[in-house]
Amino acid sequence: MREATYHHFSVARILLIDDDPALLDVLTLSFEDGGHEVASARDGKAGLEKIASGKPDIVVSDVNMPGVDGFALCRRLRESGNKVPLILLTSRDSEIDEALGLELGADDYVPKPFSTRVLLARVTALLRREALRGGASPAGAALVRGDLSLDPERLEVRFKTALIEVTLTEFRLLELLARRPGVVHSRAQLLESLRGDGTVVVERIVDTYVRRLRRKMEAVDAGFDGIETVVGAGYRWKDAG
Repeated sequence: MREATYHHFSVARILLIDDDPALLDVLTLSFEDGGHEVASARDGKAGLEKIASGKPDIVVSDVNMPGVDGFALCRRLRESGNKVPLILLTSRDSEIDEALGLELGADDYVPKPFSTRVLLARVTALLRREALRGGASPAGAALVRGDLSLDPERLEVRFKTALIEVTLTEFRLLELLARRPGVVHSRAQLLESLRGDGTVVVERIVDTYVRRLRRKMEAVDAGFDGIETVVGAGYRWKDAG
């Protein structure tokens, strides 16, 4: 369980991974000015070693690095069961790259060039979601919708009693839909609730999150149809009512 200091975001251990030393210096100063503890690594291999030894609270990693790049780092973390919140940075300005990063299990994606203010906002949003692990949330009671059970205090998802491994972003999206069955949420509304920093991103990336959630549920029950697509409008949790 994460330390209770998260409820006030007093200190977070942030690991920055990038092969650009100038960018590392700028980001390190920005995060330290924000009161966080910062460690850095120049490539994915060193980053994986620091994740294993330092157990950071959140990782911000470039995608385009020699050797172990950001996508490979993300894949290795998730395949090993490590759920550390992960934000990917990339200069590849394409929706395909963004979708790939999220498919691998990244929690967020920030294209270069970016402002440090935007990146700090994204990190804060992920830390706020991570703080749910300690409870003390007005929405902290378990939520049950038929065969689906969500535990906001543990960020645990169970479907037909099977434990479903999800990222913080996936949990939040599922919770948003399941709390209001039958209500249609547009992609823009879902993104605003998930990110909350007002930045412009590709709305279709919500489709990637939904696709990942459906696959995980279908692995338990191939007939899963709890998340409905409303053509031209968005998504809703199926009202069994």
